[in-house]
Amino acid sequence: MNQTADLPASRAAADGSGDLDVLREIERRVLWLSTAMIDHANRVRPNPTGLKVGGHQASSASMVSIMTSLWFESLTAADRVSVKPHASPVLHAVNYLLGELDRSYLTTLREFGGLQSYPSRTKDPDPADYSTGSVGIGATAPIWGALARRYVEAHFGGAGTGRQYSLLGDAELDEGACWEAVLDPQVAELGEVVWVVDFNRQSLDRVVPNMGGTRLQGMFAAAGWQVITVKYGRLLEDLFARPGGEALRARIDLMSNPEYQRLLRCDPGELRARLTGAAGTRGPGPDTGAIAALLDGVDDATLHAAVRNLGGHDLLALRQAFAEIDDTRPTVIFAYTVKGHGLASEGHPQNHSSLLTAGQLRELAERVGADPDRPWEQFPEGSPAARRCAETALRLRRTPPPAAEDHEVPADFGRTPHGTATTQAALGRTLFDLTRQAPAVGARVVTVSPDVTSSTNLGGWLNKVGVWATSERHNWFDDDAETILHWRERPTGQHIELGIAETNLVGLIGELGATWSRWGRPLLPIGVLYDPFVERALEPWSFGIYAGGQSILVGTPSGVTLGPEGGAHQSIKTPSIGIEQPGCVAYEPAFALDLEWCLLAALGRLGRPDGRSAYLRLSTRPVDQTLANVPADPAARELRRRQAVAGAYPLRRHERPAVTIAAMGALLTEALAAADRLDALGIGADVVCLTSPGLLFQAVRGRGGHGDAPTWILDSVFPAHRARPIVTVLDGHPHALAFLAGIHQVPGTHLGVTRFGQSGGIEDVYRYHGIDTDGIVAAALDLAD
Repeated sequence: MNQTADLPASRAAADGSGDLDVLREIERRVLWLSTAMIDHANRVRPNPTGLKVGGHQASSASMVSIMTSLWFESLTAADRVSVKPHASPVLHAVNYLLGELDRSYLTTLREFGGLQSYPSRTKDPDPADYSTGSVGIGATAPIWGALARRYVEAHFGGAGTGRQYSLLGDAELDEGACWEAVLDPQVAELGEVVWVVDFNRQSLDRVVPNMGGTRLQGMFAAAGWQVITVKYGRLLEDLFARPGGEALRARIDLMSNPEYQRLLRCDPGELRARLTGAAGTRGPGPDTGAIAALLDGVDDATLHAAVRNLGGHDLLALRQAFAEIDDTRPTVIFAYTVKGHGLASEGHPQNHSSLLTAGQLRELAERVGADPDRPWEQFPEGSPAARRCAETALRLRRTPPPAAEDHEVPADFGRTPHGTATTQAALGRTLFDLTRQAPAVGARVVTVSPDVTSSTNLGGWLNKVGVWATSERHNWFDDDAETILHWRERPTGQHIELGIAETNLVGLIGELGATWSRWGRPLLPIGVLYDPFVERALEPWSFGIYAGGQSILVGTPSGVTLGPEGGAHQSIKTPSIGIEQPGCVAYEPAFALDLEWCLLAALGRLGRPDGRSAYLRLSTRPVDQTLANVPADPAARELRRRQAVAGAYPLRRHERPAVTIAAMGALLTEALAAADRLDALGIGADVVCLTSPGLLFQAVRGRGGHGDAPTWILDSVFPAHRARPIVTVLDGHPHALAFLAGIHQVPGTHLGVTRFGQSGGIEDVYRYHGIDTDGIVAAALDLAD
């Protein structure tokens, strides 16, 4: 999006300045606009299908005061904010008042080509610093954004400073992703991170009975965070200061969430009765008299306002909270709110997706000073509110980022591996070679691992480039002769080690992969994890791709080839994931040179406006590299490279083929052995080495007019005149390659893994799943007959 301007803009919350009347006027207009947007999408805009449009008026209303205070008093141009998904209309309303959103879009919420359901950094027409929508993932994104900013600043400069705010609903704290992020050791050092929890104590269907703020506060404090609680507003605090006020405070503090929420739906008489314990589930207590005496001196209107005067709706209380932020450690602000605050539905336990009636909307318009017949009016020119909006817009204006710096990645290092090697080991070797043959490109590579660096063969790379840390740390094992992995932590390091939490890994590489668009400083992030856990990390990684983060995910080791590890560590479905993931090219190379070519191609696609992420599925199985039969002729070698990068290449052509064997990854060894045995039986077999079934599938769709993928690779590898019955085989679910038989409508048998794995040697495990050489030969004989 935009680059932060180097502005020393002071935070208004720090000096207590600001016209509260003007802020309250803006607050009311934001409430109206966000509510009216949702109403228009559901009640005004034509909907011929009758399908629910949706929107969240109540969830938006609970955030209005927080976002008004933050944007119109506290934010600077250097700050970035992640907005909770269901408050997207509030963000659009704020951007509209600041001149960042054209009026025409206000009627397009959830319409095709219009405002997205949830804030989207890449799809919305107005600024959104982070995409949100997947609960818990948007909340944690600013943590990884803070690390990415620090990394860029340490290595290349130009990323500036600024806080990283996350505005999240309290129900999001149910997500494990939040706590995995909070507990990572590096996070306690990120003083720019500020979470503001919209603590309305409601979820989608109910008031949550046991959502204890004290317990949550203790959890954050134990993780090293500053904890600020904004529970009551000025009106309630004034009541608490009167005689009997402490009794009233204790009465409210000890209420369960549902009991308190019920007060919001009471008329003044019932409200007095419930607060004194004379009604509801609680009988009269020892403090009943003191509370009753206090309330006798409070008129109905004041009591009605006071009971819903929580800190998250009090601009003075919020101002003070933002002023107390300690930038030396992460901060969480628990802002107590009422879901639906200011709406007719406020406090109702089922208000999550409710809509105001036409009459209720008109009543709201009258109360906030809006015109329902002209719902999108701005403040009058020259009015105090209009001036505050203009001043805020100027204060928050950012300098557009420079175009992303170019990085020309070499296509081929020119060497041909010999001997025996694994694709997993080739990963580390390729990265090491990159630092020597293309140092400018190598300097942009940053690897990330969830505590599996050595077991994924990144040790040599790590020893060369070092571990990244915000400051240099002493290596107490530097003089230990038996230490092989040299853990040198310093700001110039290029490897980031996280705790064992895959969601943190993909969250970080997503933000590292977005630096090209934030600051014009492209990084080439590579995250390495065990392939079985790609599924655990998939949703946040996919969401990171959706949000514009371009990265490479390496799953290794993979498949049942990891025989002794057993079923728990044997991935089955990941090849299919690679085919189906939007914005991603997936590779499963069989040979070290294929890995080099595919990795370099994947690196070349990162950090660009038209870039794409990649997924590499690698193996720990040692493979004889001479089986690759790499052409010695330069032109033939280049054709092989282009084919490998495009998805497949012919590894063996028989003079009189009767069958084609198409294999991927570690099973090329069995495929070639099967071809030899078939040849001895007088049955010729072509062998095709598959590197990316996803690219081949796109080519098939392109040939049929579905998409614009190039189709040359199909004619090059599967020419019509060599169309024969096909056996496909991979260390994964067989349906991932089943589409290949449809290229020329030939008979096919598809071998793979459809059951949970077993521990054992490769021979036993392959035989168990029918993907051994015998299984391939038998399938080919059936087709040839």
